[in-house]
Amino acid sequence: MKILKFGGTSVANAQHIKQVQNIVKNLDENNIVVVVSALGGITDLLLKTVDLASNQDESYKDSLREIEDRHIKTIKELIPIQLQSAILSKVKSELNTLETLAEGAFLIAEKTPQLTDKIVSFGELLSSFIISEFFISTGMNAAFKDSRELIKTDDTYGKAVVNFESTNTNCKAYFSNTKNKITVIPGFISSSAKGNHTTLGRGGSDYSAAVVASAIDAEELQIWTDVSGMYTANPRIVKQAKAIPQISYEEAMELSHFGAKVLYPPTIQPVLSKNIPILIKNTFAPEEAGTLIAKNENVLGKSVRGISNVEHITLLSLEGPGMIGIPGISKRFFEVLSQAGISVVLITQASSEHSICVGISDNDAIIAESLVNAAFEYEIATQKIKPVLVETGLAIIALVGDNMKSHQGLSGKMFSALGKNNVNIRAIAQGASERNISAVIKNDDVKKALNTLHEEFFEENIKQLNLFVMGVGNVGSRFIKQIQKQKKYLKTNLKLNPRVIGLSNSRTMIFEEGGIPLEHWEELLAKGEKADRTKFYENVLKYNYRNSIFVDNTASEIVANDYSDYLKRSISVVTCNKIACSSDYKKYRDLKDLSREYNSPFLFETNVGAGLPIIDTLKHLIASGDKINKIQAVLSGSLNFVFNNFNDKTTFHDIVKRAQEEGYTEPDPKIDLSGIDVMRKILILARESGYVLNIEDIKNKSFLPEESLAATNNEDFYASLTAHEKSFQNLYKKAVSSESKLKYVAEFENGKASVGLELIPKGHDFYNLEGSDNIVLFYTERYPNQPLIIKGAGAGADVTASGIFADIIRIGNF
Repeated sequence: MKILKFGGTSVANAQHIKQVQNIVKNLDENNIVVVVSALGGITDLLLKTVDLASNQDESYKDSLREIEDRHIKTIKELIPIQLQSAILSKVKSELNTLETLAEGAFLIAEKTPQLTDKIVSFGELLSSFIISEFFISTGMNAAFKDSRELIKTDDTYGKAVVNFESTNTNCKAYFSNTKNKITVIPGFISSSAKGNHTTLGRGGSDYSAAVVASAIDAEELQIWTDVSGMYTANPRIVKQAKAIPQISYEEAMELSHFGAKVLYPPTIQPVLSKNIPILIKNTFAPEEAGTLIAKNENVLGKSVRGISNVEHITLLSLEGPGMIGIPGISKRFFEVLSQAGISVVLITQASSEHSICVGISDNDAIIAESLVNAAFEYEIATQKIKPVLVETGLAIIALVGDNMKSHQGLSGKMFSALGKNNVNIRAIAQGASERNISAVIKNDDVKKALNTLHEEFFEENIKQLNLFVMGVGNVGSRFIKQIQKQKKYLKTNLKLNPRVIGLSNSRTMIFEEGGIPLEHWEELLAKGEKADRTKFYENVLKYNYRNSIFVDNTASEIVANDYSDYLKRSISVVTCNKIACSSDYKKYRDLKDLSREYNSPFLFETNVGAGLPIIDTLKHLIASGDKINKIQAVLSGSLNFVFNNFNDKTTFHDIVKRAQEEGYTEPDPKIDLSGIDVMRKILILARESGYVLNIEDIKNKSFLPEESLAATNNEDFYASLTAHEKSFQNLYKKAVSSESKLKYVAEFENGKASVGLELIPKGHDFYNLEGSDNIVLFYTERYPNQPLIIKGAGAGADVTASGIFADIIRIGNF
């Protein structure tokens, strides 16, 4: 015999009930027990009805009408019209009784647990009767049986305790004699030995099915719901979660205890001793395999089987010197909570016995605080124990798996992954069975934590990188194009999955929880909301994604000032904006320290040499113990382009204009031509070499006339270049006459730095530097005479974008 339980969503309406009928019909079994919940939402309506009535709110009648309408409509859609009369009569009679009970609660302005159980039981009674009559009307050999006649309990209302001896006797007697192929019974409801209505707790329909399955030694218990089994994590929170094909009873109990709502936790106990397998299936996708819950020895697989969570948790912490070595403190603490009916879901205690901490539901927090403080009133008054500390707004996350005890390092892996993503752990507990590792975190961090852990333990090491990009000009737009082009390659070869969650230019910004479709990002951004830096940052925090990276493609000092805020929240920063790293040394140092403290990478490879690995190479030299003695470099792709193309047949104005139009200069070309940009770059290299230096310490031998340096806008700047064309031509003639080339050179030696235009003779490493290329010569203790040379394209939107992309890949590989 098989027991099939169908939940509220499975029997929410006539259409769903027809699907249930198909499932039952296709089983082709001789003996089937179908346990059903109330129509979806009806239990909540019944509880609302009794609450309103007991508060003498006449709107309880509206709830009653809604309950009646739902059931009448379901009958009319399921049952042929010629068979409806008797069924409608029976249902209306039951509804009249319900109305009388609700009216009684209204008149006496009171509800009791016993009355509540009576009222709430109508949901399952009505749904099971209607479904059984529907089965009969379609020619199925079915009958209705009231489970109150089968399942006997004590007189505890709301969550009654089953009397298994009498229940087993009743079930065996009935099902051994029934002639019907299909028996439909209501879940959730039962009765006491005195005949009073009782219920088995919310979710009790699962438990009803398990109790009957155990009583009659069923072949299998099937739980039909709206998901395809137990998942590796909550699929509503973790999109990559997968159904677990097979799991042990113990693992299933742990997962359901820690919030896996697909199964009511007490369900497993009655079938466990009988080794009756539980199969969880999806009513709306019956062809999917679902999850089989069976004996431990039949279950093979990963060390971690699933990740679960319980939200709305409060931590109660009792601590003080008066607890050390004093027997009975823990007993008194738990006794107070137990007597108040407060369930403890997590316990952790310091080995010093100085403190004990428990997790309870938020709903119990106020009464628990009052009771515990009252119980330890004397100790608190004498300062032996502090008043109980109450922390709300928390959640529990748990790794679950039978094989966890035989795998070392799981807890380290778990907490390392959470720590990297700024998920603070408030308390930790590990059961003696080593079947779960639990941690208490903020409710706000649940989504991030679950996704982080799922990625760590279940996703074949594919790491999702969540990008928030500010600036979509020349560099930013090419960066997005590169991500779009390389996405498949990164996922396949590097196990990285970058997605752009937020995007902003100076006018508008957009956010998309699942990632912005990069195929038409420009259209979406054009229709976005007004750009707002503060709101952009707040949205990054609100999404609270793991592996979040803020990407700055601007040249804005205001944006650079925000880096510290991101780093403090463990959000990595990648930037081509040189302002932060070339500002006051203390600010640069603070950003580096924040990056280290909060484990949030701060990468700026493109600050020097665009896509060239200059800073990365320098970091490796320093990290490996080398020391920088001298740096010589041509660091401005813009100036190299300008002087490589400038001659007596062109004007300096036209060459600079061309450089700007082709994207080699900043929007303000004076930044490049004044030497400020090169000063910033050599300053960054000096600092990364371990030297304390500020921009005012760098000597700038500018070749620009004073009028050009004084220009406040591009129009005046270009006009000044035209006015001083003769002086630029003189520079060119001087280079030609000495068989040299003009190069703008940066140099750092003995703690001092300088930049300026120099004549480079033939044979020098800089002489044949073409186009917009950069070159850096590192003279170190290991490279004292023949320098380490890095050379290549040092300007242009494409190579800069590729440098930003490379930094993001570096973060992904951390």
